[in-house]
Amino acid sequence: MANRGGPWTSRRGVLIGAGLAAAWPGMGTARASDHPTVQTRHGPARGLVDQDVQVFLGIPYGADTGPRRFAPPVPPAPWTLPFEATAYGPSAPQRAEAGATSEDCLRLNVWTPARVEQPRPVVVYIHGGAYATGSGSSPLTDGARLARRQGLVVVTVNHRLNALGYGYLARLAAAQGISGFEASGNLGQLDLVLALEWVRDSIAAFGGDPSRVTLIGQSGGGAKIATLMAMPQARGLFHRVMTMSGQQVTASGPLNATRRAGVWLEALGLAPDQLGQLRTLPVERLIEATRAEDPILGGGLYFGPVLDDRVLTRHPFYPEAPALSAHIPMIIGNTREETLAFLGNDPANRDLTWASLPGRLTPAQLRIDVAPEAVIAFYRDLYPAMSPDEVLIRATTGGRSWRAAVIEAEERARQGSPARVYQLDWPARLPNGRTGAFHTSDIPLVFDTLAAEGSGAIGPEAQAVADLMSGFVARYAATGDPGGQGLPDWTPYSLEHRETLILDRPPRMENDPRGAERAWFGRIPYIQPGS
Repeated sequence: MANRGGPWTSRRGVLIGAGLAAAWPGMGTARASDHPTVQTRHGPARGLVDQDVQVFLGIPYGADTGPRRFAPPVPPAPWTLPFEATAYGPSAPQRAEAGATSEDCLRLNVWTPARVEQPRPVVVYIHGGAYATGSGSSPLTDGARLARRQGLVVVTVNHRLNALGYGYLARLAAAQGISGFEASGNLGQLDLVLALEWVRDSIAAFGGDPSRVTLIGQSGGGAKIATLMAMPQARGLFHRVMTMSGQQVTASGPLNATRRAGVWLEALGLAPDQLGQLRTLPVERLIEATRAEDPILGGGLYFGPVLDDRVLTRHPFYPEAPALSAHIPMIIGNTREETLAFLGNDPANRDLTWASLPGRLTPAQLRIDVAPEAVIAFYRDLYPAMSPDEVLIRATTGGRSWRAAVIEAEERARQGSPARVYQLDWPARLPNGRTGAFHTSDIPLVFDTLAAEGSGAIGPEAQAVADLMSGFVARYAATGDPGGQGLPDWTPYSLEHRETLILDRPPRMENDPRGAERAWFGRIPYIQPGS
């Protein structure tokens, strides 16, 4: 829910207590209708009412993972007394500031219109933060306005992250004759499967239609969705997908993932034959050790889905789009200045000159093996008016996250089940005042949470863009077709024309936007970071 201030919210938008009667400002004396009770697959849940939206927070969909660390998730023990779904549950343990965290993190939140005359389409949002951070409790992803204004049932989810959700220990454990770590590299994905099974079995009680479940994910959330699209365990649990600046062409290979696990064990001071101690060490130590340097990428250790031939038996979008999900409609979105979100606040990237720019176009930023001088020459020729600062952002966007989005769109087109593609051009503002369509700037437009902390929304027309995006999400969730109501004819992406919806004022269709950049970077082999 949006951060309303007062005794119920912290700066991070996490509900932190108070009696039911004081749950929402202006609620007054509690009445039975203020606290609707719904029967879930595991037991009753009692929520809150925010104007004409019923809100249920922190509902367990899985048991506490602490006692079963590194094991696949299981449903929680059933309960009979109403679960007080009036506060967000804990986020997964992580290095980032995320409010309360706990291994008892398999929780989800539901917003639903108070009056449901017929089953509503369901949107399940999977948060970003790569595979390392984040939660479903952000003010930016509060589902109240989507439920109220667009008539959707909205679900956000927490699941295991970083080494607890994606630390691949199976090979090391097998070499030592230690059991219980066989699925450890993809536990976060199995958590999401369990959450979607909860949606299938329980969402009708909240007014949702279990036959119309749309997955939406931004950044790491989109990558998790791409991975689910290749997992037979998720078959039939969702019916349309929309990824926002989040792609997963390839998963980690088992050998690279094992190298990372070995570095993590070293940072913990454990030998491989002591691997079993991971089950009982304080979780804070486990998370702190993920700061060790990644042996492949540099920086902190990367943990993500692993091609383990047990849970994940193929790469998500390599060598082609998964046939398993070919029938599922797909929207693939990116923002024009993705990397402004990562690089735009770094003082080292301000007031660059043509002489200093090559030192910033490092492999760690471009994620491909290319001479920075060649990149700069290409951009100066193509866009002679661009400054060095602007070239840094456009080049790192072109060589980094956008590449995987293009690959996924191409593979869906080759498969004969083309996706619809959008590019957000509408700008937002960073805290330091720089503007652009940066990574995450489409989240408040989709959720219609422009006033939430961190949205970066600017300009009197921002609400019109939010109406456009939240509106097409609602139509897509309802029918599988996002078209109409202010949009041009949104043609699916073909290899011949590369049709792309440009989200700006006004929105428009373009064939192959940034085509020269796409073609230039397409000459260079792309390997998904972390593979």
